Amino acid sequence: MRQNPLKRTLEAGGTALGLICVEFSTTGIARLVDAAGADFVLFDMEHTGWSIETIRGLLASARAASCVPLVRVSTIQRHLISRPLDLGALGLMIPMVESAEDARQIVDLARFPPRGSRGVGVYYPDDIEDGGLAASLETAVDNQLLIAQIETVTGVEHVEEIAAVDGIDILWIGHFDLTTSLGVPGQFGHSLHVEAVGRVLEAAAAAGKPVGTMANDIEDGKALLAEGYRAVMFCDAPLFTGALRDAISSLRDSI
Repeated sequence: MRQNPLKRTLEAGGTALGLICVEFSTTGIARLVDAAGADFVLFDMEHTGWSIETIRGLLASARAASCVPLVRVSTIQRHLISRPLDLGALGLMIPMVESAEDARQIVDLARFPPRGSRGVGVYYPDDIEDGGLAASLETAVDNQLLIAQIETVTGVEHVEEIAAVDGIDILWIGHFDLTTSLGVPGQFGHSLHVEAVGRVLEAAAAAGKPVGTMANDIEDGKALLAEGYRAVMFCDAPLFTGALRDAISSLRDSI
């Protein structure tokens, strides 16, 4: 059964860097992300409209890469949480987590009995370790990474309770949604946003858990790491556009 080095790195106090895919669903994307030296690749089902069949192909091809495959689902529902895990995702990101009850439900749906209520689907030889089914299920849960997105006013108000839930591994700030919820959309330097972010970082530190977010560009990523974030990702669409813009601009300057 596949191990999760991303989870071990974060548990040891390390930092993780990766890519969220919202545009490129090519089956080679995990290999490209891996070759770039990233620690993880996150396939987004919240804003892309990608079906579970698309995710199935992406996760299957990700087995050829060493970077850790994650999936962001759209909401807290049993079928949305269990199916990506059954297909090989080593972790899930869940948006709009607003209470300890939400967090506990996520953990329950993602874990096998007696630690949760997830159904057991074992169909492939490498799903079972030499220790048998019970040991294999424990290994699967121990290598599972659950990411709770804090991106609303309500989520921030309950962030200490959310961070304290056993099984939630990372708090992830969705800055666009958070600023919008605060009534200051896109104003990342606004005092309300700065205060909310500070509260999330403090709650995570008190619970001994890392905080992650998405970087707009390299300089933004460096600033985020300096602020205390330990998981930072880029987004494939703006990253591609920016890199191509720079390349095209450089060539035009030489004409």
